[in-house]
Amino acid sequence: MDTGRDPFFSHSSWSVNLPGTAQYVFAQAHKAGNQSVSVLSAARDEIDFADSTLLYPVGVAALSVLVLLVQLAFHLRTQRNAYTKPAESGPSPLAEPLHAPEESENASALAKHVKEHGGAVIIAFNLVRSGSTLALLGMSMYSATKALGHTATLEPQNSQIVIHVGTCITYLYASALSIASVLSGPILSTTVVRHLNCILVLEWAAYAYRDLWPLATFTLEPIDLDEGALLWTRLALLTLSAVFVPLLIPRLYIPFDPENPWPDPHPEQTSSILSLWLYIWLDPTIRLASRVEHLTIDMLPPLADYDEAHNLMKSSVDELDPFRVKTKGRHLMWGLLRVFRADWIILTILTTVDTTTEFIGPLAIRYILMYLETEGVGATVRPWFWIATLFFGPIFDYIFMAALSFISTRLLTRVEAIITQLVFEHALRMRIKADASDESAKSEGDTTVAGTPDTASVADSSATTAQENGNDNDSDSSAGKGKQKSTATAQTVPAPAQRPEIVGKEETGKPKDDEKKGKNVVGKINNLISSDLASLGNGRDFVVILVKLPVEIICCVWFLYAVLGWSAFVGLACIVILFPVPGLIATMIRKIQVAKMKKTDARVQTATETMNVIRMIKLFGWEPRVTEQLAEKREEELELVKKNKLLDLINGNLNHVIPLVTMIATYATYTMVMKRELTASAVFSSITVFDTFSSLMHMVLGFVPELIRAKVSLDRVNEFLQKTELLDEYSEQPGEIQTQIGAQPEEDVIGFRNTSFTWANTASGSAASTPGSGRSNFALRIDGDLIFKKGSINLVIGPTGSGKSSLLMALLGEMHYIPAGPDSFFNLPRSGGIAYAAQESWVQNETIRDNILFGAPYNEERYQKVLEQCALKRDLELFAAGDETEVGERGITLSGGQKARITLARAIYSQAQTLLLDDVLAALDVHTSRWIVEKCFKGDLVRGRTVLLVTHNVSMASPIADYVVALGTDGRISSQGSIANALERDRKLAAEVAKEEAEIEKAEATVDEQAPEEVPKEDGKLVVEEEVAVGHVGWQAMRLLFGALGGNHQVFFWFSFIGGLMLYMVFNILETWFLGFWARQYEEVPASEVNVPYFLGVYGLIMIISTLFYVAAFYVYMYGTLRASRVIHNELMRSILATTLRWLDKTPTSRIIARCTQDIQEVDGPVARLFSVLTEMSLEMLMKLGVVVVISPIFLIPGVFIAAVGGWIGEVYMKAQLAVKRERSNAKAPVLGHFGAAFAGLTSIRAYGAQEAFKKESYVRINRYTRATRAFWGLNRWVTVRITALGSVYSAALAAYLVYGKSITASNTGFSLNMAVGFSSMILWWVRIFNELEVSGNSLERIKQYMEIEHEPKATPEGVPPAYWPASGDLKVEKLSARYSPDGPRVLHEISFEVRSGQRVGIVGRTGSGKSSLTLALLRCIITEGKVYYDGLPTDNINLDALRSNITIIPQVPELLSGTLRQNLDPFQQYDDAVLNDALRSAGLFSLQSDMTEGRITLDTPIASGGTNLSVGQRQILALARAIVRQSKLLILDEATSAIDYATDAVIQSSLRQELDTGVTLLIVAHRLQTIMDADKIMVLDAGNIAEFGKPSELLKNEQGMLRALVDESGDKETLYAMASDATGSH
Repeated sequence: MDTGRDPFFSHSSWSVNLPGTAQYVFAQAHKAGNQSVSVLSAARDEIDFADSTLLYPVGVAALSVLVLLVQLAFHLRTQRNAYTKPAESGPSPLAEPLHAPEESENASALAKHVKEHGGAVIIAFNLVRSGSTLALLGMSMYSATKALGHTATLEPQNSQIVIHVGTCITYLYASALSIASVLSGPILSTTVVRHLNCILVLEWAAYAYRDLWPLATFTLEPIDLDEGALLWTRLALLTLSAVFVPLLIPRLYIPFDPENPWPDPHPEQTSSILSLWLYIWLDPTIRLASRVEHLTIDMLPPLADYDEAHNLMKSSVDELDPFRVKTKGRHLMWGLLRVFRADWIILTILTTVDTTTEFIGPLAIRYILMYLETEGVGATVRPWFWIATLFFGPIFDYIFMAALSFISTRLLTRVEAIITQLVFEHALRMRIKADASDESAKSEGDTTVAGTPDTASVADSSATTAQENGNDNDSDSSAGKGKQKSTATAQTVPAPAQRPEIVGKEETGKPKDDEKKGKNVVGKINNLISSDLASLGNGRDFVVILVKLPVEIICCVWFLYAVLGWSAFVGLACIVILFPVPGLIATMIRKIQVAKMKKTDARVQTATETMNVIRMIKLFGWEPRVTEQLAEKREEELELVKKNKLLDLINGNLNHVIPLVTMIATYATYTMVMKRELTASAVFSSITVFDTFSSLMHMVLGFVPELIRAKVSLDRVNEFLQKTELLDEYSEQPGEIQTQIGAQPEEDVIGFRNTSFTWANTASGSAASTPGSGRSNFALRIDGDLIFKKGSINLVIGPTGSGKSSLLMALLGEMHYIPAGPDSFFNLPRSGGIAYAAQESWVQNETIRDNILFGAPYNEERYQKVLEQCALKRDLELFAAGDETEVGERGITLSGGQKARITLARAIYSQAQTLLLDDVLAALDVHTSRWIVEKCFKGDLVRGRTVLLVTHNVSMASPIADYVVALGTDGRISSQGSIANALERDRKLAAEVAKEEAEIEKAEATVDEQAPEEVPKEDGKLVVEEEVAVGHVGWQAMRLLFGALGGNHQVFFWFSFIGGLMLYMVFNILETWFLGFWARQYEEVPASEVNVPYFLGVYGLIMIISTLFYVAAFYVYMYGTLRASRVIHNELMRSILATTLRWLDKTPTSRIIARCTQDIQEVDGPVARLFSVLTEMSLEMLMKLGVVVVISPIFLIPGVFIAAVGGWIGEVYMKAQLAVKRERSNAKAPVLGHFGAAFAGLTSIRAYGAQEAFKKESYVRINRYTRATRAFWGLNRWVTVRITALGSVYSAALAAYLVYGKSITASNTGFSLNMAVGFSSMILWWVRIFNELEVSGNSLERIKQYMEIEHEPKATPEGVPPAYWPASGDLKVEKLSARYSPDGPRVLHEISFEVRSGQRVGIVGRTGSGKSSLTLALLRCIITEGKVYYDGLPTDNINLDALRSNITIIPQVPELLSGTLRQNLDPFQQYDDAVLNDALRSAGLFSLQSDMTEGRITLDTPIASGGTNLSVGQRQILALARAIVRQSKLLILDEATSAIDYATDAVIQSSLRQELDTGVTLLIVAHRLQTIMDADKIMVLDAGNIAEFGKPSELLKNEQGMLRALVDESGDKETLYAMASDATGSH
């Protein structure tokens, strides 16, 4: 190489100052040779730059010695401290840093040493390196001796002596380090190896510069060539020890927690650097995937310990949890940046390096073309070097990119896990309030939501900390939720508050009516951890914007300046001028994205709520109308999606236009202003850079919307964490409560003094109500003292909606506490434990046994007692799997009574000293209730425990009560003390109780409660495993997309889209060719004759035409994607709504919701986008390969070969990746399911103090998801590196052929190389995009699965009944049989009966007799045989929606929708208010509210999702009113009044007799015999057969009859006989 010609190498005359250590070595060597010191300076002057390279390792070695000594000092000090620790603190982490001691005493020291160092392989590599360094030491000593021995005098060799002696000392030190790495302990060994690697790598670099680089030049020769074979041996040994060993040696496993190393570490923690860079550690997974049909999650690499959810939370919670962050109110983003600051720094460095390496390719092309232009004249570097650079450059670039992606995706996975857990843990602190919007509120203004406290009061801090740690049973905490509360500032009960704001939502102007409905916070949170986390993932690489953009622009301008002079700055000016345009569009995209997410929330909420009440929708025949509602929501969302896509299209065009405008401006300036010739080397190297810049713009502008979406999502998560309304103990402001010692109750007191409680904190402006309160501004007021009796049973009684449940909630700290004076307090001791049984029984999707144990240790004797006392033994005998039966989601395999008794059993089994039981007797029949009272409440398991029992069953529970608290309808305590005292003070209550006693006596002969009639499976399993498709995404799933894209205009759509794209590609390639053609003009004619304006004009015209075709093609495609999104969503919803009840029973709701949320989002976004990108790339690659083949036909074969190998790699990769993606999708559903289950029982979880157990379960599920996610991203990079290497081989081979093989012009070579580099770099992206499409297509597959589920018969024109039908309620049943599944047993056996219009028929029977099955069979909800005639028409010929619309069933568990009461009674706006109010009167609501002065339930009362702001009794009244509104001729009541107090039940029964139209037929399934004894007929069912059917008076005459036996056993058979005879007389 001619170093004088190249400015970079023109420093050969530099005088190099030796490092101080080298000077010292030099001086010592000369002293040894008795030389004068003056020789030193002479020698230093003789050393030139090339020679000095060998002295750099010497200087580094000297520095290493100093650093190592400091590290050794610290190491010894640490060890000394570790050894002096007390023995009980356990072994020192330094002494046993890696593994728990597993070896026996006799294990050899050698084996232990090998194990500590990570195994024999690492030791072997270290020995090889030691051998190499010793050999290098020998060689350097031999070289020094030889060099010194050949000279008679030392003067000419002064510099040589310095170099040789310095090198000998360096190798001696390296040898010592290499031996120490084998012999020392693992921690010291790791440190030593780092020093050794630095020295050896620098030594290798010095020799590479001296002796390898000259081989790549025309002008230089290796400096040490005279050493002959010794030189190449030294280089080989250096390459082995400095390059191969560090790259190939496995790394030592360093555990996250040295005290708890994992037995099976993740391969990425132990694999070599090369394996890590090239993802070789994933090869076993890839091979396994190719051998098995489906790769399960357990076959994937294990989770790394630093990715385990608990460890992640441990290391990040102090910076992210709003209650632990020192800077209150700080945005979540700053916390994430702080937690992962090391990762962000590494990402910044890697991005910078990766960006720089992108320019190796253009540099190589430039020098290859310059060589061809000049035919090698004056060239310094040989062309093979640039060809090799063209091969290795992209590989290095992608290795850095792989490292970048590795850290970036690992970071993403960790952030996903942390945010999921953070949201979950924060949700455990939420106030469970119903998010019901007050429709009557007209205020358009924003409301604020109580935020996380800026500070916590000193008095509360300890308790708060305890709560955060989940220590709910902390013995130090004795007040409500572990706190004692009092105040010195009197407060009044809040006035009716504003409509509540939805947690975490920005609320601007009031949307349309349908959005005024209350929003379900569970749906909101599900969206946070599914859709929003996905958006965060898409926006993870924001470092690209902050680092890559400026670095790449600087590199582009520098490169272009070197090639095109100052015209490059003109191009830069164009960029700067045009850059605000994308910024403007980005702002618009952000606004639309925020609005779109709100619409998505609304749709997801509607879909979630629909799925939660889908049984009711099917029973009422509402499917068509609900489908319409969902389609409307979808349309609103798609309108914003359309705007988003239009802006994305404009954004995409800017990506093309800005770089092209830049090119035109630059070339015009270069040729017309600078008057320079446009050569091929200048054109094609600058085109490559402009392409790089274009792809950067493409990436950045494409990424900006993703970044915006990510920011919106991060803001939503942050808002949830900062602004959710929390329980008082978390959300109190410091001045709100002042603790006064005088007001503190004794620690074991349970009760209140002078307090009020509301469901919403008035500071928040929210007044949503919750279980137990009947109105939005309900307040529980306690005047004076209310102290419950310890160790006794305390009854809480009162009419429906009086606030009985609220009293328990207030004690648990679930309500907002408003003290009335300085002596106010409320207290619930936590030290002995709390158990709580909710009115709405809460069971988990586990076995019956697991539900009862609830994490407590199993005690056989206690467990059996609990089963006996809670009357569960007989129920368990009915299940084939006994207590191992899975209860299913929301307990669908259990009856209401069974769920209530399991919830009670959980409380009884627990060791808690205080039991809060909320109306546990409501869902039970009288027999079972009496059993519970006699056996359980009087039993040994309850004796001595404090019980607070809310009940309507006053007369049954009063004998066991030691203390009674009665509430009035105004939420105040009407009396307290003995039952006699309560009755004396409340005449109305006394009258009710007297009536109840009589009714209970009448009902003593009632039959058992209902239970599911189907026979469970032997193993107790109900919920089927989620389907996981295997192999590639099916053609059927993709055809679903293709068919929907084209709609009814398939030919037009595909012709426009593909044709437009092809024309765009042709003009795009023409642009590049035309530039080459322009450059060739300068070779063929004088520069003055080249018509520059003409060439610029044509070039600009080609550019404009190509952009127009691009816009046209994608405009057509955009409308196709919107059509596809609409069609696929509507078909999915139609399919799910048309399925059978059996399918719904065995499919968890979370799976259905996952299809409606994340899978639909995939179709809206990635699937549509990736398909268009894939189509565009496929056409472009074909065109580019075609161009290469036209210029160099011989390269058709390599092109096909590369494509084939790329395809094979893609195929192998896809086999693994599809399986992993499917497993990842399926691992997400249990995380969502756990959230749903926890929110459903949040009050119970908090009462039991079970937050920690739920957090741990959350960790397990998140870890499973993380394991699949890490493998997913790893496989993504595995394919990247391999395909890139393939593309590089192709480009380098073509370059070699064009340079050394075929003689063509420089411009054609440049054009060909440009196309080849484009083609080869696109192979990778094509395979990746194709794979990503298949992976995202998994969502299409999952949607397709739910379109092909079992369906009920579709509506047909023949099935539409006549307009007059039904004119009467006549019902005739002939030989009706029924079963739940096609192969299941019959649950009804050929039953026949007839009911005339207007008759009331009571249906009774023991558990499993078929009562509920009969009601479902009449509605054709299960598989039936035989005939049912309704008003003369056979029901099997009538469309299901018509049939169910004309029969009304009121199920045992009433279901309500969010919105107003009016929307619940009349969801489709068919009736006026007068009709609705009449229905409420008939249902008994007005008589219930007759003595209420404020806050009555009206048509405008907001109802929360599921009706959670009403008591269960109120919900049943409203469900009854809804049934009356429908005015069906056939009304079925399935235990519909089980949770209503006896007085209200009597009002309802009276209403049903008097208010209903005389033609309405009533079928009543009942527990209470007095409910149906005055019916026209009574049907007694037994094991699916009709045992008796007839008038009650006639049935009672049969002395052997079942009804007669039941009545005769009762305590008041005379009254029952009288009712039966009255009924006969009245009809």
